[in-house]
Amino acid sequence: MLDETGEGQVAFKRVLLKISGEALMGDQGFGLNPPTVERIAQEVKSVHDLGVEICMVIGGGNIFRGLQGSAQGMERTTADYMGMLATVMNALAMQSALEALDINTRVISAIPMDQVCEPYIRRRAVRHLEKKRVCIFAAGTGNPYFTTDTAATLRANEMGCEAIFKGTKVDGVYDKDPVKHADAVRYDNVSYDEVLQKNLGVMDASAIALARDNLKPIIVFSLTEPGGFCGILRGEGTYTKVHA
Repeated sequence: MLDETGEGQVAFKRVLLKISGEALMGDQGFGLNPPTVERIAQEVKSVHDLGVEICMVIGGGNIFRGLQGSAQGMERTTADYMGMLATVMNALAMQSALEALDINTRVISAIPMDQVCEPYIRRRAVRHLEKKRVCIFAAGTGNPYFTTDTAATLRANEMGCEAIFKGTKVDGVYDKDPVKHADAVRYDNVSYDEVLQKNLGVMDASAIALARDNLKPIIVFSLTEPGGFCGILRGEGTYTKVHA
């Protein structure tokens, strides 16, 4: 976006970036791909350099997914806690990549593990953001049966973020899977209720409902497009906005 003087101006001052654990795999079928983690860290740095305050939530599906463990006979609560621990591993990897770029970063876990990261204290986390530190929220909400999508929406509300950025493999929300259907149509704008009614798969239903109840816009964009995250904050690029 440009202001009236023509000077560059970012669309939001504080945002939450939600990415899946699978986004860190690169072309691998499992685990972490360090070059991919570094590339995403560079995307975060480009936005951080604009003066935007950033927090992140990263899934754990590249290491362990609670629902899959439960489907294979594991007790659901135990499986979900294992998935939460996977998100801590991903958060630490991202912290390392960001700090290699000289960005002060804090990993903040909903499950206390003081030797490796901070416990979640809302006021302290807000202070980190005010000091231009990137906050990576790990371990979901700290509760089983809640996804990292719901955790992202919850933290975005608690931190007073102006928008949730959902980084995916495609450049927005489509009426059907664009990988499988050549005639898939992309939405520029879509309402929360449409996402829920048409089951568009942006985030799970509880996350969408929480965003809707607090009027928190969700920007769905491609994480694979270089400069995409930074471009959207400048009013450029292709994306879908989910809002009221």
